[in-house]
Amino acid sequence: MNKVYCCFPGGKHKALTMSYDDGRIYDRQLVEIFNRHGIKGTFHLNSGLFQSGYGKRVQPEEIAELYKGHEVACHTATHPTVARCPLPEVIEETLSDRRALERIVGYPVRGMSYPNGSYSAEIKQAMKNCGIEYSRTVGSTDSFALPEDLMEWRPTCHHNHNLMELGKQFTELHKKQYLYLMYVWGHSYEFGEGGGFQPMEEFCSMMGGRDDIWYCTNIEFVDAMKTFKSLQFAADNSFVHNPSAASAFISVNDAPAVEVKGGATILL
Repeated sequence: MNKVYCCFPGGKHKALTMSYDDGRIYDRQLVEIFNRHGIKGTFHLNSGLFQSGYGKRVQPEEIAELYKGHEVACHTATHPTVARCPLPEVIEETLSDRRALERIVGYPVRGMSYPNGSYSAEIKQAMKNCGIEYSRTVGSTDSFALPEDLMEWRPTCHHNHNLMELGKQFTELHKKQYLYLMYVWGHSYEFGEGGGFQPMEEFCSMMGGRDDIWYCTNIEFVDAMKTFKSLQFAADNSFVHNPSAASAFISVNDAPAVEVKGGATILL
């Protein structure tokens, strides 16, 4: 029987994604750094706070262009600590945020990060019912493992936690029988109000432009994994059918990865 491995798009075995909360004006400089190095990020916004006096925030009229090529995702409308709130309030906070953001960006907003890292098992299920397909927590795993629970997605590290050390470890990973994900999170105002963006400049310079890394948003990672799981293999792994519209990438018997285009059936 053929030995088949899932690959990231392009046949790669490593992926990097970035995740930033609150939509402060410092996102403008952070996005510019990402764009210059070919790195993608997901930006979790509070639509109910655009006009508030709590921190200077990006405005609705600039969002679509500023985050073009990246992902806009939910962070609830007004950033409550949701585990302390009645569930109907949490649902309304999420759905109102989705509706407002979708009117701005013009695509379904399917991701989230929990404000203040607050959640519960009940909230996780409610978010699924609101059309949310993943939600990020806070903290650091210090690992490059793929998420086991997308509604409790634990990142590799905050950008103030061993960023360069972990980045260097990530670049040195070479065993292609594994898939690796580095997931960095934070708030852009931590650069703007702290020691400046130089640490992120150095990280992106080290990580960007590498041919063994797939640079993705959070939802692109989720969708790629869903596409692979939808593949329909023959019982003896002699052929595979891809019923989805998107391409999937697989490695067969340790050979270079092949693309299984949407709707295609190929011999392995």
